[in-house]
Amino acid sequence: MKKMKIIVLTGAGISAESGLKTFRDADGLWEGHDIMEVASPEGFTKNPALVLDFYNQRRRQLLEVTPNEAHTQIAKLETKNEVVIITQNVDDLHERAGSSNVLHLHGELLKVRSTQNEYNIKYWDKDIVLGDTCEDGHQLRPHIVWFGEAVPMFEKAVLEISNADAVIIVGTSMQVYPAAGLVHYAPKNTPIYFVDPKPNISQSFIDNLTIYAEKASTGVKKVVDVLLDNQD
Repeated sequence: MKKMKIIVLTGAGISAESGLKTFRDADGLWEGHDIMEVASPEGFTKNPALVLDFYNQRRRQLLEVTPNEAHTQIAKLETKNEVVIITQNVDDLHERAGSSNVLHLHGELLKVRSTQNEYNIKYWDKDIVLGDTCEDGHQLRPHIVWFGEAVPMFEKAVLEISNADAVIIVGTSMQVYPAAGLVHYAPKNTPIYFVDPKPNISQSFIDNLTIYAEKASTGVKKVVDVLLDNQD
């Protein structure tokens, strides 16, 4: 069986089993904050200390958790396939599980960038405080795509999924755009596997859709077993 190109679209639900809180609560608040206070350029301009503290707490939490079975099962697919993960998550759990090709649509929590140069990005695993600057003296900010900012990896993600032989969707409600629109760039008749404990899409939504109505760790293992068994 030839090597397949498998695209995996992931969201907050896959990391929830590792103990990471999904940012947005049912009432639309993030950890008690209005979203625009902590996830917009305007919010950062208005109260940079608040925004830095919000992400410092997220970063500390990330460093305390480990990948779960869903992350490790996806990494296992690379033994026989080309796998590209397109994630809305800002954590590094896919990488820690062994996946080698991860596109982060919304940025990365363990990176910072200059407030004046979006291309000046560096690894950062401690708190960011006011006064932490880049080489040119500009304040550092989280390397996160905030509301109102462009999604720089989106075009690359479209290119990847347009060449997919199979697509797995896990841990995302497919409600947040532009990420939710990505599945429609997959070639016609591409098999699509959707893993979610409370799926909000039906077979009629997408052609060739198979739904696993269960949590990420068990559902992903079933999909991976199906794909790898078909290659034996």
